[in-house]
Amino acid sequence: MLRYLLIMLCLVCFPRTVFAPPARPPISGLLFARFKVTDLDKSDKFYRDFLKLKIASSGNIGGVGRPPGCFAANAECFFVNLTQRLEIVKTAEYTQDIGGMLDSVGFLTSDASALHQYLLARDLKPESMTACSQLHNCFEILDPEKHRLVFASVGDVSDCGITYDSQISRRIIHAGFVVHDRAAEDRFYKDILGFHVYWHGGMKDGEDNWVDMQVPDGTDWVEYMLKVPENATHKQLGVMNHIALGVPDIKAAREQLIKNGWTGTEQPKIGRDGKWQLNLYDPDDTRVESMEFTPTQKPCCSEFTGPHPGPKQ
Repeated sequence: MLRYLLIMLCLVCFPRTVFAPPARPPISGLLFARFKVTDLDKSDKFYRDFLKLKIASSGNIGGVGRPPGCFAANAECFFVNLTQRLEIVKTAEYTQDIGGMLDSVGFLTSDASALHQYLLARDLKPESMTACSQLHNCFEILDPEKHRLVFASVGDVSDCGITYDSQISRRIIHAGFVVHDRAAEDRFYKDILGFHVYWHGGMKDGEDNWVDMQVPDGTDWVEYMLKVPENATHKQLGVMNHIALGVPDIKAAREQLIKNGWTGTEQPKIGRDGKWQLNLYDPDDTRVESMEFTPTQKPCCSEFTGPHPGPKQ
């Protein structure tokens, strides 16, 4: 009886909001993607020479008024824009688990500490908060299928005189990874984090091979790559676990690649979502897709339900 009276007293004395779980802070987009590579020199040539991404300093560095470097101490990283990075880390051999050579994906949130508390309040197990750099507070968490995610909040940065001449893209617009249990992933991305279906479709009408889950407070998305066999080959995993770089004109992007020394024979094509795309592959067979920001024809299978991305300003 005494315990009951104490509980009732607390409910009377304190506002009900005191006992409400914390609200989710905004999640506005992709921050980085990290790939495993077997030869740093060959991969460096692909990302720096062909894509013309500007290399950032290695290690957990950063300072007020300047762009921070890598999120991983052992990574080599490249600026896509002032906020977004591509990172590569050395591995001794190909990885045949579900993630293939995609090591991790980072997301931008307005308040990483608040998001950390939000996830803890929902009985999830994010790793401890840490300082990724002087400008980033972040934490890591595994989604239900063990994809490693990083959520970070970013301080103010300046342009530091960075130029983007000959660079193929200034925007990562999506990251894709193999998904075997869509329901479990939906409970995490949709029900807890607030992502929503941006588009879904398949190689044939009436089936889903891809489900694009857009961040709740921006235009970037993650792409579920469905119906991938459990014994997928390294090449198949490289196709499925990928990123997409947004471009305004796919044909102009291909011409710039050729000027940058790329000698591939891949040609642009219109995907089932109605957007022009061009598939490139790094030296470890990981797909780096170039994709126009907006569709040029009606998509198959479903309509788009959110705003399209655009160039990074």
